[in-house]
Amino acid sequence: MDQLFDVSLFASALRMLTPILLAALGGAICARVGLFNVGLEGLMLIGAFSAIVGNYLTGSIALSLLFAIGCTLAFSLLFAFMSIQLQANVIVVGIALNFLALGLTTFSLRAIFDVKGAYYDKNMLGLPKLHIPLIEDIPWLGYVLSGHSVLVYVSILIVAALHYYLFRTVSGFRLLAAGENPTAARSLGIKVTRIQYGAVLLCGALCGLAGAQLSLGNVTMFTEGMTAGRGFIALVATMLGQSNPLGVAGASLLFGFMESLSIRLQGFALPTHFTLMVPYVVTILAMLFFKDKGYMQEARKSSGSSR
Repeated sequence: MDQLFDVSLFASALRMLTPILLAALGGAICARVGLFNVGLEGLMLIGAFSAIVGNYLTGSIALSLLFAIGCTLAFSLLFAFMSIQLQANVIVVGIALNFLALGLTTFSLRAIFDVKGAYYDKNMLGLPKLHIPLIEDIPWLGYVLSGHSVLVYVSILIVAALHYYLFRTVSGFRLLAAGENPTAARSLGIKVTRIQYGAVLLCGALCGLAGAQLSLGNVTMFTEGMTAGRGFIALVATMLGQSNPLGVAGASLLFGFMESLSIRLQGFALPTHFTLMVPYVVTILAMLFFKDKGYMQEARKSSGSSR
């Protein structure tokens, strides 16, 4: 038991948490403006592939991140235009975006790198790791909290900044108003459409960073469909956290820990197919025991209003 729940498990959980948390925060922003974005999986996949392409073309980590964000912003604009401007069903648009991302990344992997399945370059640099002074010298805690990629710490800062923005600033209150009652918000002169576009673009940027963490932070390679359902887990984290940044962070921590645990269980001679199920079983159980009917009603309302 001590070998199972050792310090490396918790350090790994923090790394696994980050992609889910970033994407879930993006989903929370969309939910706050009345858009139930189920396209998080596709946006993460585009971000993961774009980060590898940016690294391959430029050799710069900073430019790779910007390239990943730019590509996911383009896809987010597609989602925003169809959902907001054309009033298409947001659920259908999100699912279509997921399939588009899966097919496009698979095709581009062959077209750009001339490989199938996965691309790996031993000379490719991953995201830099930060070692926090003083904290890294503390037994156990230093190993868990220090030495992670920069996006791990950025995601924590984003949680705090987003919580402050939503509940402590005027523009944050306007964003909440645009989602709660768009008609009343428009009567007060709030530009609801502009706020919705901004929320979707912010979601795209966060999903781009989530994908970059997957392909350049957790590993330094890209494989077809490497998101492996993390976008849908992030969607569940958004729902469990009720679109509150702190709640979303707590739910993401649960899923990140379970994903890390599933990897650890593979070293105990358990069947791989069983261990890979662990995060998704926990996701289903979470939806059964902590389901939020109000949130689901809001999702159905946003879907129905697009028809």
